Amino acid sequence: MDRAISASEANQRFSEMLRDVRQGQAFVVMSRGRPVARVSPADGQSHAPSINNLLGFLETLPVRQGGDWTRDDLYA
Repeated sequence: MDRAISASEANQRFSEMLRDVRQGQAFVVMSRGRPVARVSPADGQSHAPSINNLLGFLETLPVRQGGDWTRDDLYA
């Protein structure tokens, strides 16, 4: 389970937090009571499967025609 830590505490104890992360601990950084980031051990895996899943999903979307725009139309 991720340990919640405030943004200011994460800033003040960053080196300690990295040591804990190296040992397998994960943190959720909170700002004003809301989670804003997760710090977890690097698993050495690439994000290629996620990117490929996204690209596959985008290929399923219908093609939308926006008309015959020129550069001048866009920046006029």
